[in-house]
Amino acid sequence: MVPGQGDEGAAAPAAGGQQQEVQPGQEDGAGAGQQCLCPAPGIEAAGAEERRACDCSSGLPWPRCCEAAGTKKKTTCPGLGLFYTVLSAFLFSVASLFLKKIEDLHSVEVSAFRCVFQMAFVLPGLIYYKTGFLGPKGKRIFLFFRGFLGSTAMVLLYYAYQVMPLADATVITFSSPVFTSLLAWIFLKEKYSLWDLLFTLFAITGVILIARPPFLFGSRDMGIEGSYTDHLKGTIAAIASTASAASTIVILRKVGKSVHYFLSIWYYAVIGLIGCVIALFVLNEWRLPQCGKDRVFLVLIGLLGLGGQVFLTKALQIEKAGPVSIMRTMDVVFAFILQILFLNHLPTWWTVGGALCVLASSIGTAIRKWRQSVKKAKQSEI
Repeated sequence: MVPGQGDEGAAAPAAGGQQQEVQPGQEDGAGAGQQCLCPAPGIEAAGAEERRACDCSSGLPWPRCCEAAGTKKKTTCPGLGLFYTVLSAFLFSVASLFLKKIEDLHSVEVSAFRCVFQMAFVLPGLIYYKTGFLGPKGKRIFLFFRGFLGSTAMVLLYYAYQVMPLADATVITFSSPVFTSLLAWIFLKEKYSLWDLLFTLFAITGVILIARPPFLFGSRDMGIEGSYTDHLKGTIAAIASTASAASTIVILRKVGKSVHYFLSIWYYAVIGLIGCVIALFVLNEWRLPQCGKDRVFLVLIGLLGLGGQVFLTKALQIEKAGPVSIMRTMDVVFAFILQILFLNHLPTWWTVGGALCVLASSIGTAIRKWRQSVKKAKQSEI
């Protein structure tokens, strides 16, 4: 997973089931006299009033604008969205490695620095797009819980990275699509099929293989890095982070496109920063890094995490959520590679088996949601 993935500040896809974010300047109410937008192949246009931007120069209404002779359309490089996804996963993984390298800094303090970077990035966007800082009155309660749960997921994920192997924590967080499907079934009344149940069981099996509880495995030293107590705490934190991240995605689905995604990130950063500052004073853990190396790592974590979110957002803008969700599993591959090369820790076969179970669950959920969305799009075109 990624530092700050609990946010997915730019709304990372939940196994292909989440709505794609509206691009800046394309919110509801955009002027009808603007250039028309063409839907991506396989995706239905949401009516003449909800259009997707294209570079047609004919001036005709969609779809005739794209069919008119002599129109010029901007072509996207094939696979560019997937490349952005892989690049995003790599940046997130490197940021996780730097977090693992930081010494004598509490995960809450690292999260606070991350929120500062997030606010610095979002504030100019809020001013430019004139979205305001509070959002619509009827959506503020959802934005508050989105910010609270998203920032909580980030803190818990950072803690898990610090106390357990990097690959183990990353694998557990990839069970998020399973939590998302379950919570969407409970709160949004979305369909929960036998396939979803099967993928849930796969994810639970993978987490158990990584946690290796003594009452099942009979030993506390089965290749576990450090003390088993820390490993167990990290496992619980990673699971709680995953559940919190899934909750934020369900909230984003509930809010839909009525709130600009910059405003959603703003709530995440502000509430996260306030919560982190309060927690640091209560825990009496606030202090600057002792050495210059840790300070450099802090800055790089913020920049890499921000870059990862930017590329992930770009990927979602030009590629369907299903392929993006599948390609994001490269995060696990990068985590294993970085752990072996820079942390000198070989993963156990239990971890590899758990990773395969969780990845099978995540990829299966993404493919299923992707096929459902394509099927609905084709039916609505008929």
